[in-house]
Amino acid sequence: MTATPRLAFLASPADEAQRALAEMTARYGDHPPAEADVLVALGGDGFMLQTLHRHAGLAKPVYGMKLGTVGFMMNHQRSEDLIERIHAAEPAMLRPLEMVAQTESGATVGSLAYNEVSLLRQTRQAAHLSIDLNGQTRLDELICDGVLVATPAGSTAYNFSAHGPILPLGANVIALTPIAAFRPRRWRGAVLKADTEVRFRVLDPFKRPVSATADSHEVRDIVEVTIRESRDRTVTLLFDPEHNLEERILAEQFTSG
Repeated sequence: MTATPRLAFLASPADEAQRALAEMTARYGDHPPAEADVLVALGGDGFMLQTLHRHAGLAKPVYGMKLGTVGFMMNHQRSEDLIERIHAAEPAMLRPLEMVAQTESGATVGSLAYNEVSLLRQTRQAAHLSIDLNGQTRLDELICDGVLVATPAGSTAYNFSAHGPILPLGANVIALTPIAAFRPRRWRGAVLKADTEVRFRVLDPFKRPVSATADSHEVRDIVEVTIRESRDRTVTLLFDPEHNLEERILAEQFTSG
């Protein structure tokens, strides 16, 4: 990284983020994302995910500042010493999940997920799903509100709320977690090697329709979904040393709040 990295500032539409954007660009200048050395995202975790989906193809590191309601993937916001903070920042490399969903209409839809891919029932009827791992059926029928596959970075989000495990960064595992499972009643999910291909089939898609969502990209009326960790896409987030992502994930396991 150059002595004075070229920065591209990206901000959520929120008033606070827009005020910070004006202050930051006046102080540090601004470059188009394709010409920058570092992308600086101003907002919350939702905006960080939008930034990753929109600009991950540029392969530029992203430094986030919390200006939203949630900031697990962000650093504390302050305008001074930004260049020094970026130079001292610790990188965390994330590898997203690739989702390929097939719908009742015959369409095939692909999407990436940095947090999780979730399948959810669309009506009051419980979903009936089968689960294959690497081409082998492991669960003939899961009756549930839904099920999700989470990355380590996403394991503290929806996955944790659904009583799934928190996963350390760099452990090369993903979480398979049911949401309100009815049958098998005691099935709590599984921790899988990151290169496992997970395939869900909807057993009764007309009576019991199911949607699939990769982060915030929803596909409705699915019949089958295949999920695998991306082999060629990565993104690097930058964190202040005292507040790095690995430490946050660890701290989540020792909090009662």
